[in-house]
Amino acid sequence: MAKKKSGLLAIIIFTVVAILHLISFYITPVSDTVLSVSRWGLIIVLFVFAFYKKSLTTWILVSILLGTFVGHDYPGVALSLRPLSQGFIKLVKTIVGPILFATLVYGIAGHSDLKQVGRMAWKSLLYFYTATTIALFIGLAAINISKAGVGVDASKVPHHELPQGSTVKEADVLALKDIPENNHWIYKTTSFFRDIFPENIVKSIYENQVLQIVVFAVIFGIGLAKLPENKKKPIVDFMESLAETMFKYTHIIMYFAPIGVGAAMAYTVGHMGIDILKYLFLLLITLYAALIAFILIVLLPVALYLKIPIKKFVQAIKEPVSIAFATTSSDAALPVVMQNMEQFGVPRKIVSFVVPTGYSFNLDGTTLYLSLASIFVAQAAGMDLSFGQQLLIAFTLMITSKGVAAIPRASLIILIATAEQFGLPLFIIAAILGIDELMDMGRTSVNVIGNCLASVVIAKWEGEFDDAKAVAFQQE
Repeated sequence: MAKKKSGLLAIIIFTVVAILHLISFYITPVSDTVLSVSRWGLIIVLFVFAFYKKSLTTWILVSILLGTFVGHDYPGVALSLRPLSQGFIKLVKTIVGPILFATLVYGIAGHSDLKQVGRMAWKSLLYFYTATTIALFIGLAAINISKAGVGVDASKVPHHELPQGSTVKEADVLALKDIPENNHWIYKTTSFFRDIFPENIVKSIYENQVLQIVVFAVIFGIGLAKLPENKKKPIVDFMESLAETMFKYTHIIMYFAPIGVGAAMAYTVGHMGIDILKYLFLLLITLYAALIAFILIVLLPVALYLKIPIKKFVQAIKEPVSIAFATTSSDAALPVVMQNMEQFGVPRKIVSFVVPTGYSFNLDGTTLYLSLASIFVAQAAGMDLSFGQQLLIAFTLMITSKGVAAIPRASLIILIATAEQFGLPLFIIAAILGIDELMDMGRTSVNVIGNCLASVVIAKWEGEFDDAKAVAFQQE
């Protein structure tokens, strides 16, 4: 009862505060004292509501609002809170190497008989890579159309976080002097592939060299899969345990998220002014428009082409998508996804392979977001990336995004690692943190929709889909 009352009171006060600020902005100025009292009164009520709600998502949303108010009313305090957001980003960065390595190796070697699942595997991977590649390009197109990051005052970005110069290595600069200028692109392309191979995996993990970790993990996983079962099992079990441990580690870190996100928003508003919010919300709108476009342009035509009963499919995915949207975690929806897809007509053996594999290799919403967000960061930093440079970032994301399981805000891990690799400023990512919760809801929902459809696609492709069960599907 107390939770309902505090929630209702929060809605009423939020409405009053919003109206007061709209009146002050568009009609006639309202006293600063009145506006300030209304803002902080709202925060008090929201804190009471969050206390009764006991939800991490609620605390994060309240922290976003609190950070905005602190940045607006007390910019000096807001600037002093920056180490908290930096600490949160450092914690997240510790996850990159172990979770990439563990999830990829386990994903490849965990299926004991590679010959048995070989046909299903290549079909699944072909579909996964096709869908996620299209998602990447839709993300690139959306951000280049909306130009959500163009106009952010780059002079207010701390200089030490901007690229200090060329990202080309000194040895390569010397080598390029001996190569005709029209052949420079060949050398730069081949040097990129050279640099994805690790010389020391420990060093690669220490330096968060994502592509090097991925290459090592893939080769290691294939080699492990070829071992006899008795020799392979201990390492596979260890990788599974390591991955699960890193999930729990991430879960623990996310309890710090309200503080880190609130501090990031406070610093952003305090340092760059309230105007930064319009760019962030334009980014949010761009993302949701791109996600809807992906569903309408890619997923819906696939479903129609395969003659999947759309209404019944929507009924089957409604509950898991709702869970994913509310929790921002695909994993939370996994049991319902597998149960509903089996009831929808996908054989258990296909569901049990395609859906879990898709959770690492078919994150449509996440890959779309990553391409969109990385270019937003470059735009906000005033970096004019060529189409070729954007394609290189997209290619990198196409590989690196396949290694991270669908845990809350896992895309943040990849975005930070990619930004470091291409010299993009992490400060802008700290700004994105303020609305990451809202973006995560949308991209996680699309991840779940994409994986549900993928299981049906593979079942149809294998000729084992039960159309009668699909037509007769009823939510229990």
